Formats: sequence, C-alpha cells, structure tokens
Amino acid sequence: MTIAPIPVDEAVPGPRPDSIASDDLLALYREMMRVRAFEDEVIDAFARGLIPGSTHPCIGAEGIKAGALAALRPDDLVFATYRGHGEVLIKGVDPVGMMAELMGRATGVCKGKGGSMHLSEPSVGLISTNAIVAGHIPMAGGAALSCQFRKTGQVVLCFFGDGASCEGEFFEAMNMAMLWKVPLVFICENNGVAISVPTSKSQATPDIADRARGFGMPAVIVDGNDVLAVRDAVADGVTRARTGGGPSFVECKTVRWERHSAFSAGGSDPVEQRLAWQRVDPIPRFRKSLRAWDIATDAQLDALDEEIRETMRAVREEAERAPLPAPESVYDDVYAP
Repeated sequence: MTIAPIPVDEAVPGPRPDSIASDDLLALYREMMRVRAFEDEVIDAFARGLIPGSTHPCIGAEGIKAGALAALRPDDLVFATYRGHGEVLIKGVDPVGMMAELMGRATGVCKGKGGSMHLSEPSVGLISTNAIVAGHIPMAGGAALSCQFRKTGQVVLCFFGDGASCEGEFFEAMNMAMLWKVPLVFICENNGVAISVPTSKSQATPDIADRARGFGMPAVIVDGNDVLAVRDAVADGVTRARTGGGPSFVECKTVRWERHSAFSAGGSDPVEQRLAWQRVDPIPRFRKSLRAWDIATDAQLDALDEEIRETMRAVREEAERAPLPAPESVYDDVYAP
C-alpha cells in the first residue's frame, strides 16, 4: 500500500498515546507552530527586500521537523539541508540570531555571512545546514563515526530531500554507515519533486527507502505529515543507533509548499501546489487530535497560536534593528591570512 499524507478533512484521531505526556503532545504542536510562524515572517521579510539571497521555506513539513527532533537528547547532533529552518529553530538556536543571519546582519548566528542556507550553531548540536544537495550526508556520517570512536553515546540525525538520494555521496554514505554501524539516522523528506523534477521521472521505484534496504539497512516509510508517526519511527532509529545497532532510514512522505525557493522556478502551478499542502497540513491535522484527546480547546490553541506569532513578529523586529557587518569584517574568520 502506498503511503501518502492524509487530507486534514479525512484524518481521524486515533486513541491517545498513553506513553506521551499531555505536555509533550502540546509541545509538538507548539514547535510546529513556532516553525510556521517563523517561516511566515521570513516569507514576508523576503518580499519586502529585507533578506538578500533566496530562502527555502519548509512550510507544510513541520511535522517531520518536530516529530524527529522530539526523539533526541539535547546533546545529539543534527545536519539539515537549505530547507532547514525548522530543524535549526527546534534544536535550540536563538530565533533572533537566525532571523538576523537571514537578513545578513552582524548579530546573526554566522555574523551575517552564511545567510538562509548556511546556518550553524554547534553549541546546541546544530552542526550545519547545507546548500549543496547531498553534500552534508557524508559529513553526517563522519560526525556519527566520531561519536562512535569517542563513545559519547550521541546520535546524529541527517535530513535530506528526495533529490539528494540521486547523488553518489548518498549511496557512499549509506554503504559506509552500514559497514561501520555508526549511530546515524537518515531522514528523507520526500516531497515528490526535486526543484522541478518529479520523483517519478528520476527514480525507478516510488519509495526511496528501497535504496536503503539494498544496503541491508532497516528502513521504514511514514506519513511525514503525521507528527506522531515521524516521532515514533525516528525514536526507534535513535534507540537502535544509541545501543550499537547502527544506522537506519526513515522516509517521510510529504508535500512541498509552492516553489523550490523564494525566487526560483520549479514545480507545478503555485496556486495548485499551495492547495495541495493545505489539504494535508500537519498543524490543523494534529490540532484535531489534541481537541479529541481533551488536551486543549480551540480557544486555548488559538491563544497559543497568537502568542507564538506575536513572539515571531518581535523576533523579526529585533533582527531588523541589528547592524550590517562592517566592511572590514570581510577578513574576519578567514583561516588563511
């Protein structure tokens, strides 16, 4: 049976998961909303000319970000793609520093020199986002090997899209990860299109997880817009990795929001594409479950939504007030003289 995101109108809340506290369930919703509100501010700021370069919103895939990172310890490590604002925010990077970085300001997490696609804050375990398709996958493997050598007990999550699974380093990293049984969980965010190429035209099988199985790697496929399904699948992989069982693969089926990036082409008609993700939006879908389980009322969730949006508006305002890097700072942080 093909797995695909379920439309919000058709989603039926199952029984409340007894193993997850009410506060933790509400926290999943809060994290998804934080990412959505941040991305909404990013989109508006870009439209107003405040963000140099492009941006790659992860709207519609917040369930993958929140669900996967809920399975980690604070000291675990994360690598993400250029569509990685959600991972960065949830991993604990200061949102003001993030927004300032997107705006090229001196107070950004990379001093305004990395921008939207090159975010890094190792102090919280966010090693990097990466603008090169699949470029970070072998890096994640190396970090996992380091954790194994140093016996830290840490696990590495590596997020990437369906397009990255056509690159050679994807296969090389999976092979070596299995050979050396490193503590790594591969998370494929399969939104069905790599820039403008549908997976049906680039891959011989509909499921990218088949490629992982070819290396003998445990692999599962989940509805990426079901935050609890993602959480459970990634948690299993994290447990396996932390206990010496080696890597695993989680393919999350989702839908991309509009175009590839803020100013590039790619994909179908933007209006139709927006409607497609709205039909399977993970946030109202999980909201239905929270109401059904008597964890929160609509009024309480509305209040939480507005509180989060107000916070992100304040984040953006503070970032806008930050100074631009001084011209002479171009020579700072350069390894060679």
